[in-house]
Amino acid sequence: MNFTPQISPLGPLWLSAIVGLLPLATIFVTLGWLRWKAHWAGLTAVAVAIIVAVFAWQMPFTLALLSATQGAVFGIFPIMWIVFTAIALYQITVVSGRFEDLRGVFALVSDDPRVQAMLIAFCFGGLLEALAGFGAPVAITGVMLMAIGFSALRAAIVVLVANTAPVAFGAIAIPIITAGNLTKIPYQQIGAYVGHQTPLLAAFVPLILVYLADGKRGFKQLWPVALATGLAFAIAQWVSATWLSVELTDIIASLVGLAVAVVFMRFWKPEGAAEALATLHADRDAELAGMTDKERAALPELHDDVDHTHLNGSRIFMALFPYLLVIAVFSVTKLIEPVKVWMASTDIKIKWPGLDGHILTASGQPSGSTIYNFQWLSSPGTSLLISLVIVAIVYQVSAGKVLNELWKTLYKLRYSILTVASVLALAYVMNLSGQTITIGTWIAGTGAAFAFFSPILGWIGTAVTGSDTSANALFATLQQTAGVKAGIDPTLLVAANTSGGVVGKMISPQNLTIAATAVGLLGRESDILRKVLWWSLGMLAVLCLLVGLQSTPVLSWMLPVFE
Repeated sequence: MNFTPQISPLGPLWLSAIVGLLPLATIFVTLGWLRWKAHWAGLTAVAVAIIVAVFAWQMPFTLALLSATQGAVFGIFPIMWIVFTAIALYQITVVSGRFEDLRGVFALVSDDPRVQAMLIAFCFGGLLEALAGFGAPVAITGVMLMAIGFSALRAAIVVLVANTAPVAFGAIAIPIITAGNLTKIPYQQIGAYVGHQTPLLAAFVPLILVYLADGKRGFKQLWPVALATGLAFAIAQWVSATWLSVELTDIIASLVGLAVAVVFMRFWKPEGAAEALATLHADRDAELAGMTDKERAALPELHDDVDHTHLNGSRIFMALFPYLLVIAVFSVTKLIEPVKVWMASTDIKIKWPGLDGHILTASGQPSGSTIYNFQWLSSPGTSLLISLVIVAIVYQVSAGKVLNELWKTLYKLRYSILTVASVLALAYVMNLSGQTITIGTWIAGTGAAFAFFSPILGWIGTAVTGSDTSANALFATLQQTAGVKAGIDPTLLVAANTSGGVVGKMISPQNLTIAATAVGLLGRESDILRKVLWWSLGMLAVLCLLVGLQSTPVLSWMLPVFE
């Protein structure tokens, strides 16, 4: 029953790679072209991946099936555990009535819904990404955009595109730390390189967001504040990643971007706020008119007629309390080393039954990927649950209402859980059978030109798994090896893998499902995919060009120098 993955089981490497791409092609064709529901697309892709693993890579069927089960469990916990607790926390703020005050806080900065969207999706979403990641920012900010007048589809598109720039340093820089652990390159060095790549995208993301919010009119009327916010975020990300702290990079960048936007709006007021709000409401009304009663019932319960004029210091603090608490809890659990180490010590390592010890590496050693880490306490989802309980007590929400909201959230997420479980099952089958490494090796065979293509591997890895951390787990070592063989700086390629994953997240079926579920469009992931795909590809092309030129004297001067 032992199995060792082969790099080229079908002879020519190009043929093996093309066959290995079939599961990915399945999920994108069924989701993007045939418009299947995401959970059916995911389950079909898992079946294709198992068939390819068994018949092309000669992996025993039992091991392929067990690989899928381990991936599915990982998709449920910790990934959907994080999403579940994030959405449940939001629901507690809604039933308490405090969420309407939170909308008022953003309205105090500007009454323009396009500015509010930028602050919520980019700055506030970046802060949530910095602390939790794994879909939590998309889930929370998507509903918040609907609350200020956005249609469900437009809200989903905006938050997915916004959730790009901070991803590399998300969850206290766990993607970069993972890459460092695997390659033995100091993660601070990788983070500094990433900090010389992703800020060039971050600077322009707010400009894209105001365009998505209100088209050419929004871009024309809001470009000054959008550019100021983007540049502030980018510069702070660059400085922090290079000289201050890789772990705190997104926290610093998000707060600096938010502060600059707030100050900017004190001295400048954009035109067209009323017209933009009317357009957004017309867009939302048209969307509602095209929905069935069942689809309308799935939408979050929102209210437009909220009085923001009587907010005082106490109400503002209470409105911000859940998110200030989340920042405090994550700062303690992720940044205070003794607490972080203690919580990690509670993790339970489970050798996956029937699989562990039977998947061998090329050197004949058992693969470490078959050990499941049950993070019952150290998971960000558990920290969010602790925050939820504290918020419920402070907001005086009864235990009965809390349990009711937990059940309603679980029921709402039932198809999302199935989708994410199937996508992670797909990723594990592809990884453990060798399909992913074959695809990566084929792309890496381009020699010196590989630098131009290296972000594509990170893009593929994140698109499949929904996680930049997982993309680095897949390809960081491969990028390092390819760099050594091709005479390219290995740190540059490992960083490029991380940066490429940033723009792959918006098209990940996992993230598409989280966004669709949060805004009440479950089953319409294909509609969202078609809207964000071209933005993802465009940003990827920019990154490929940037990294390729950074590997040459043309832009090599941009990179940090380490002794």
